[in-house]
Amino acid sequence: MQPNLKQLHQSAINNLNQGNIQQAHKALVELVTLQPDFADGYFLLAMVNLQVGQIYKAIKLIEKALSFTRSIEYTAQLAKCYALTGDLQKAKSTALSVKPEHISKALDADTLGVALTQAGLHQQAADYFICALSLAEASNTRQPQFYYNYGVCAKFLGQFDKAQHAFENAIALNPLHHQSHFAIADLTKVTEQNNHIARLKNAFEQVNHPDAKLHIGHALAKEYQDLGDFSAAFAALQQGKTAKLANKTFDNQASEALFAHIKQLSDKYKNQKTAGNQSSEPIFVLGMPRSGTTLVERILSSHSDVQSAGELQDFGLSVKKLSQTPTPQVLDTDTLSQAYQLDFAKLGSTYLEATRVVTGSHKHFIDKLPFNFFYIDLITKALPNAKIICLLRDPMDTCIGNYRQLFTINNPYYAYSLDLLDTAKFYSRFYKLIQHFSALHSNIKLVKYEELVAAPEQKIKELVSYCNLDWQPQCLDFHLNTAPVSTASKMQVRQPLNNKAIGRWKNFKPHTDEAQTHLVNEGVIGLIK
Repeated sequence: MQPNLKQLHQSAINNLNQGNIQQAHKALVELVTLQPDFADGYFLLAMVNLQVGQIYKAIKLIEKALSFTRSIEYTAQLAKCYALTGDLQKAKSTALSVKPEHISKALDADTLGVALTQAGLHQQAADYFICALSLAEASNTRQPQFYYNYGVCAKFLGQFDKAQHAFENAIALNPLHHQSHFAIADLTKVTEQNNHIARLKNAFEQVNHPDAKLHIGHALAKEYQDLGDFSAAFAALQQGKTAKLANKTFDNQASEALFAHIKQLSDKYKNQKTAGNQSSEPIFVLGMPRSGTTLVERILSSHSDVQSAGELQDFGLSVKKLSQTPTPQVLDTDTLSQAYQLDFAKLGSTYLEATRVVTGSHKHFIDKLPFNFFYIDLITKALPNAKIICLLRDPMDTCIGNYRQLFTINNPYYAYSLDLLDTAKFYSRFYKLIQHFSALHSNIKLVKYEELVAAPEQKIKELVSYCNLDWQPQCLDFHLNTAPVSTASKMQVRQPLNNKAIGRWKNFKPHTDEAQTHLVNEGVIGLIK
């Protein structure tokens, strides 16, 4: 390499490490102009684009870098990028093209594990995370995130002791590792004699970032709740969410407009003649988060003809891809308007093809993304033989469950959950939309969580019959289902059915009064018996 090229290369690396994106970009453009076959120049340009959210451009640049030289680091980042765009088939094949035994850097193994986790392949991901920990130990480059990532994977697989050990290792390396603090609280039920409250309070005072405050606030709330101190639990939630709310309030006006637009479109096109894809493979289990969707998923996936595919983003991504709208959001009014002009058979086929990486060739698979309720009308047109099961749970239990849940950070779908009144407003919109869809479509099955808990055998048999499945007794023993669970209910669904969660919201009175008043005024409370 010419001296000038070496200097440009090093300058780009230094600027990239220091967060000087523009300077790094300038040096790298000059570098690949001077030497068009310089692979690392394209790879580093990809990392620049990744930092500013240009994922598709990053993919093209990594692919170009790989055309000049094979590199495990490049391949790992490419797999991660594919996963970020929702192309799970490419994420899987790219990640699995690198065998763990061929990896020499811990970060590369960890990145491949993350890509496989995002593709829903938790068992395979575990091998890469274990490889990352082994390489880090051997090279004395242990990082808390490596342990945390493995812990999350172990938790998904039901290996709770391994998960807790990994999270504690992360905290040993960084006492302020907020993600691990929350993960431990979420994993364990504490007692007066054995809890982490003092450690958590100390960490909460030391961290400054809103995301860190949010994680540790939720961790404190969970442990206070375990101890029966619900007032302290609610206060911890409020304190944890305060910093996040300061710079990210939920846009109720935009949310209202989106729900109204969906209703208008479904009315406008209710007599639209569509063929759709005739596959009966998909079973959509949807509804508000924390309403029992994972429970129903575990019940049905205990059947030998049904595979759980987890929370798939594929239907919304397929709508967006085929609609070709330039808006940055996957779900918005422009995209939904354009969607009704699509070839619905093609939409159904595009969705099914996108799911193959995790669904394989089972007779039926479950897509358990709760927010697929936004797409119910489009699903009925694109996949007329698909089954749609919508969970309904007591409004206040659902709202407090959402407020208590730490959802994916910075995911706009869940922004309402930072404020309990916003959560109640969102629930009201959801419930009215479901009533609207139920009037339009007779094939949607509404399942009330409380009825399922009260009469499990009867309701489970009804669910199995609705899905046109032969009865199998193991559906009653869903808690013995060993498949991975990658949702907030990963602990509960491994236990027999019980009514412990019914009426839990009452523990948080009077903090719930404002939300309850809104739901009463909207006519929602009292409608669900």
